[in-house]
Amino acid sequence: MPKSLKSAEKNKSSNDLFAATEPKRRASPKAATRGSGAEAGYTAADIEVLEGLEPVRRRPGMYIGGTDEKALHHLFAEVIDNSMDEALAGHASFIEVELSADGFLTVTDNGRGIPVDPHPKFPKKSALEVIMCTLHSGGKFDSKVYETSGGLHGVGVSVVNALSSRLEVEVARSQKLYRLAFERGHPKGKLEDLGKINNRRGTKIRFKPDSEIFGAKASFKPQRLFKMARSKAYLFGGVEIRWRCAPELLKGIEDVPAEDTFHFAGGLKDYLAAAVHADTLVHPDIFAGKSGRNGAHGACEWAVAWTADADGFFSSYCNTVPTPDGGTHESGMRSALLRGLKDHAERAGQGKRAASVTSEDVMVGAAVMLSVFVREPEFQGQTKDRLATAEAQRIVEQSIKDPFDHWLSGNPLQASRLLDFVIERAEERLRRRAEKETSRKTAAKKLRLPGKLSDCTNSATEGSELFIVEGDSAGGSAKQARDRQTQAILPLRGKILNVASATKDKLTANAQLADLMQAIGCGTGPHYREEDLRYSRIIIMTDADVDGAHIASLLITFFYRQMPRLIDEGHLYLAVPPLYKLTHGSKTVYARDDAHKDALIKSEFNANAKVEVNRFKGLGEMMAQQLKETTMDPAKRTLLKVVLLADDREGTADSVERLMGTKAEARFAFIAEKAEFARDDLLDV
Repeated sequence: MPKSLKSAEKNKSSNDLFAATEPKRRASPKAATRGSGAEAGYTAADIEVLEGLEPVRRRPGMYIGGTDEKALHHLFAEVIDNSMDEALAGHASFIEVELSADGFLTVTDNGRGIPVDPHPKFPKKSALEVIMCTLHSGGKFDSKVYETSGGLHGVGVSVVNALSSRLEVEVARSQKLYRLAFERGHPKGKLEDLGKINNRRGTKIRFKPDSEIFGAKASFKPQRLFKMARSKAYLFGGVEIRWRCAPELLKGIEDVPAEDTFHFAGGLKDYLAAAVHADTLVHPDIFAGKSGRNGAHGACEWAVAWTADADGFFSSYCNTVPTPDGGTHESGMRSALLRGLKDHAERAGQGKRAASVTSEDVMVGAAVMLSVFVREPEFQGQTKDRLATAEAQRIVEQSIKDPFDHWLSGNPLQASRLLDFVIERAEERLRRRAEKETSRKTAAKKLRLPGKLSDCTNSATEGSELFIVEGDSAGGSAKQARDRQTQAILPLRGKILNVASATKDKLTANAQLADLMQAIGCGTGPHYREEDLRYSRIIIMTDADVDGAHIASLLITFFYRQMPRLIDEGHLYLAVPPLYKLTHGSKTVYARDDAHKDALIKSEFNANAKVEVNRFKGLGEMMAQQLKETTMDPAKRTLLKVVLLADDREGTADSVERLMGTKAEARFAFIAEKAEFARDDLLDV
């Protein structure tokens, strides 16, 4: 649920529950006299008091952010966070997570177990019942029992209890086993003493989300639970997490096993290494480390790598709780990295070059894992999406700054590469800002566009089209045939560079590709920006012969490798110009290819008609009016949209590498496989 909706729901809930306790304005005595009839209908009997866990069931959005799939899985996060707190405190060494076919989720740890003795304030109830049925009850408020914690024992778990159709708790403590069951937040009987038990301790919570709250079809997703459990193991290398899932729930799911065990001694560094193993790194080594311990002064663990050809990410946690909206700890990380790089630039004599670098430039392409442990963390909202603890920024900044300085000093080659990479991002940002400050249609802006580009007069992206044509001759016809308001023309000289087999230096030095990228304006690779795209449609318009198909293939390869998001966002198209002009008397039709020509001769002309067939040698040979009515007029033309199959992206990548890559033997093998089709084409000719 969006934050704005969360806030609205929260405010609305507060107003509903407490509207009667505070009038909007104090009425004058006269007004009170005049309104006595209305007041008579509003008495103490209208004041509703919600007790126990009823507020949670009435307004779940106030506690878990809503009732959607994210909120449903937040229940699991609340339960496993309590088990992780036991592990962080040194009392638990493993956590078991099991998803059953009946929809129940079970989380078990070998910690100390929730206390079961009578509570001092409620002597008729066990501490377990108080914790499970009372908001704001638990052992984590004064930091005596837990130095750091992710959940507040009894806040999160009591919410889970309230929103579950059934929840069962087993506690193994002092060699005895206890059990207590609940339905929709209410205990079903008293705490059961199941007798003595050996070789077991800790807490086991088994629960099923209430369909009255989350809907009849709501259920836990194995992929999401698996990922959440795995991430917890990375966040604390000392814990082992055991995963089990009913096989019938995994039908059609290939990446989730029925059983697995997570234990990562390397912590966040192991996770990041697995996450970026397929990416090209600016530097080969991951900057990682940890400082402090989970005590009074806080602790911090981090892992950072900069990727040259992929988007970065920032995954942060506080006391093992994910903070997707960031917060003060992320601010500390950004500040430490920025200061470290600027200090290194000064030492390397490049302070002037790095003067304009900001934390935004440093984080471009950065893949970051950050975990901080602080006492009494403050979050914005019960769902803990953003950390607000001011002390966390100081802890992270002080923890990372010196190790980063040492890492840069000890790896001069890597440090130089990273500094150059960041400075390039800063220069690109400044260049983009300068271009935005200048109106698109000013004389200065026109001077920066490629010389052969004939731009359209429409200043808006929406509705504007860029036709990429081969050769000046075709470009001349296209310029005459176009709609000047919405259609721009960029001629290219013959076949462009094959980017799949070219080096980065060749790609950078290629003038034609530079013109093309400049005309489109949205950047390439991880620096692609949809908002900077100058045209809503990029249309490849080449001759309808083999050479034209080859040029189109090279252009598609360029966009696939350098601007894949352009294709994903649906901006790339192929024009379909005719190969033949068929004429008989006053009737003229156009054919795309040989098969289309034969079909039109049969369908459009009489059997005995002597049809004149003219084959176009290229777009440049067509009259402007012919090109317009067959290929460029939106009312009459045919466009083919270039798309990537979502379910076969790996196969697409393999095909592009096979046909366009550096290995000639792969292309030869493809030609040999398709020789039969090539032979048929030759016979037709």
